[in-house]
Amino acid sequence: MPRDKETTYKIMSSIKSKDTVPEKLLGKELWKLGLRYRKHYKILGKPDFVFLKRKIAVFCDGDFWHGNNWKLRGLESFEKELSMYNEFWKEKLLRNIKRDNRVNSELTKTGWLVLRFWESDIRKSPVTYAKIVKDEYIKRK
Repeated sequence: MPRDKETTYKIMSSIKSKDTVPEKLLGKELWKLGLRYRKHYKILGKPDFVFLKRKIAVFCDGDFWHGNNWKLRGLESFEKELSMYNEFWKEKLLRNIKRDNRVNSELTKTGWLVLRFWESDIRKSPVTYAKIVKDEYIKRK
């Protein structure tokens, strides 16, 4: 049975967009590896972590908000998940994905390396994703 709009609004509006658990986990591991970063730097997309000198932008993408939730729920496709939502949420998620693709493209055109990691993957192994960032950081010297 679907929730009423007021309950859905309360739940969704309480979700943080900055300083989320995955961001904190990844940030802590980046720091341990000696990487110093800027948070939510004001470039296109406001990446969660930015390494200015190396032009690396790191995004910690929430599974629901950026289109990975269907995998976690064991559904056969993103389209299947979308079919379970009303028009507002379908459009919201599709706009988010479209925006992510535009941000990736524009940043890449201007010389940035864009790294996007799923929230669920970071939660499983923040060390793994911090090492990926460090490897890319070293490559861009």
